[in-house]
Amino acid sequence: MRTTTNMHIPYPPVRTEGKNPAYAQLMLSDMGGLTSEMTAVSLYVYNMFITSADVELSAIYHDIAMIEMRHLEIFGKLAFELGADPRLWERQNRAMVYWSPSCTYYPAEPKAMLKNSLRSELSAIEKYERQKCEIKDRFIVDILERILLDERLHADMFKALLAKRP
Repeated sequence: MRTTTNMHIPYPPVRTEGKNPAYAQLMLSDMGGLTSEMTAVSLYVYNMFITSADVELSAIYHDIAMIEMRHLEIFGKLAFELGADPRLWERQNRAMVYWSPSCTYYPAEPKAMLKNSLRSELSAIEKYERQKCEIKDRFIVDILERILLDERLHADMFKALLAKRP
């Protein structure tokens, strides 16, 4: 059950067709918005800590957190290449709002934790699918498609883990 990424499928090179402020804002949201890679990292690191007695589950959360950090790195590089300052923030109305740990919901009971993790992955999948339709930069779309492979795998893992729990 520890295969937490599609390692046999490499990530495309991080590049864009050029500066694009609108796409840059989407990448910033993917980095540091409410539904973002930073939110996923903080959630999975927390889950790793509190599941330390369950070695398998704690290791899964660790591994997925590392993959989400890779996604965070990719979105940060894309945001910068597209012309944005790659901070952990997103545009909300007319202001830039920084990411905060309050973006993360931290359930401590194992089944609730798994359900929350699944919801997080499904939200990311929905967001990235929507962005694939909005973005016309083929390089970014290729990256989103690759990241979606990981997010779908994570969702499937959480579904399987939930099915094993009473």
